Amino acid sequence: MIRIAIAEVITKIGETLKEKIELAPDFQVAFIAKNGEEMILQLKEKEIDIILMDINMAEMNGNDDIKAICSNWPYIKIVMSIVFDEEHCIFDSLLAGSIGVIRKDDPPAKIHRGLYEVLEGGTPMSKNTAKKTLDWLKNHQTQQNKTLKIPQYLKLEIEILEHLALGKSYEQIANKLNISYYNVKTTLEKTSKKLQEANK
Repeated sequence: MIRIAIAEVITKIGETLKEKIELAPDFQVAFIAKNGEEMILQLKEKEIDIILMDINMAEMNGNDDIKAICSNWPYIKIVMSIVFDEEHCIFDSLLAGSIGVIRKDDPPAKIHRGLYEVLEGGTPMSKNTAKKTLDWLKNHQTQQNKTLKIPQYLKLEIEILEHLALGKSYEQIANKLNISYYNVKTTLEKTSKKLQEANK
């Protein structure tokens, strides 16, 4: 059983997310916290695999919560939950240590798919976030060294992000680039780690 915690300011939304998540037999929501402080107190008592965290927390800034959790419970995977007009906040959460984003209003099957991707080492990412990450990666490479050729792994990261920015799925990207689904996931995981290391 995969244990999930939800951090959500609005009680009704938290309960709705819980209902959606628990439609999958593999997932169990251990608790719902209304703010970052409550989340951290609960984590001291309960074992959790994934946190689905509201981008806008009540008493603590969401990104501060991420940093605190990553420092104390590095094995917990943090995924941000957003509504359609909050995508501009996601890039900063990736820098802070989250590994992806799930839309609160998505149907249960799509939420389940995103959570399974996280468990398998993937990074659920919106089109907008992929574009911002792509811009950062290109800029970072240019600043690092303008004379050397782009390393092969970096070329692959850029190609994958370009396809994500167009709204393609992991499966579609794997088929297009003639690589494995696993390669797509692990490459995005490396990109996410680069963002966090650069931020530190």
